[in-house]
Amino acid sequence: MVAQSSRREFLEAAGVAAAGACLTLNSSFAAEDRPAQVIRKKGSAVNQNDLAIVDTHQHLWDLTKFNLPWLKGDAVQKINRSYLMADYLKLIGSHKVVKTVYMEVNVAADQQAAEAEYVLDLCRRDDNPMVGAIIGGSPQSAEFANYMKPYAENRRINGVRTVLHDDDRPKGMCLEKTFVDNVKLLGEMDKSFDLCMRPGEIGDGAKLAELAPKTRLIVDHCGNMPVTADKQQARDAWMAGMKEAAARPNVFCKISGIIVTAKADAWKPQDLAANVNFCLETFGIDRCFFGGDWPVCTLTAPLADWISALKEIVKDKPLDFQKKLFHDNAVRIYKLQDK
Repeated sequence: MVAQSSRREFLEAAGVAAAGACLTLNSSFAAEDRPAQVIRKKGSAVNQNDLAIVDTHQHLWDLTKFNLPWLKGDAVQKINRSYLMADYLKLIGSHKVVKTVYMEVNVAADQQAAEAEYVLDLCRRDDNPMVGAIIGGSPQSAEFANYMKPYAENRRINGVRTVLHDDDRPKGMCLEKTFVDNVKLLGEMDKSFDLCMRPGEIGDGAKLAELAPKTRLIVDHCGNMPVTADKQQARDAWMAGMKEAAARPNVFCKISGIIVTAKADAWKPQDLAANVNFCLETFGIDRCFFGGDWPVCTLTAPLADWISALKEIVKDKPLDFQKKLFHDNAVRIYKLQDK
């Protein structure tokens, strides 16, 4: 991914091959409704069917309520429609998803407060598994503190994210004083900040963690390094940045998103394993956890297949390891509550 790529450009670079094989509006549910390939290792003590899962990266968007400017990109036209909780619940297959965390969807800036209220309503209801939310926000803004005041004591608002790889987000923006001060403020509120940034700039996230040591920072999507990338220089920069981030005890890694960078209809779990295993080894199992990234993941694979792929990658790990990855760490790091 080039240094100044936007969300649109990232998806075009990583997923344009997938776009041709993406599900159409009328056929998407038919493809995703097929049962997940749940992994059972013969002789294994871990029955992966029984693993409780927290999906920490659940996107939902209702285009009758919200404007998502990034959905205008050519590479994402197949997901340019509404995706609601009812849709998600149909598509998790036989996987045991017991909790979800909403992840902001980069709505227009003037709709961020309305988005937060929308997901808080879902968290209050007992007809779905959503227990918390990472809401959109603009730490680069002097108005961020006022924006966050209504949510400071709300334990359903677990953190904030702003996408750092959009066109209007230059390299180094997260290290500007206003941004750093507002990330520190999140720590004072006991809320986290998700880092969704270019893979070559993860080192900036590490520096931010050092400047805001009391704030939990979560690197989204394994640092956004495409699994198909074959340029060693880019991969080396990503690996170096991830190691710098892992050296800060307040930084965590979300195993999410990378499925969209695989080749649609021509991928297998092993294609994802190098990136996944590097993250698990670099951060350690106590600082990694799962995220679905639905519906963006469907540019390459149904949600249930992505979960099955990750189960396949870690199938030989002990039960405690798998419980931490799929459930326990998310509850601890995002400080999730029950319904």
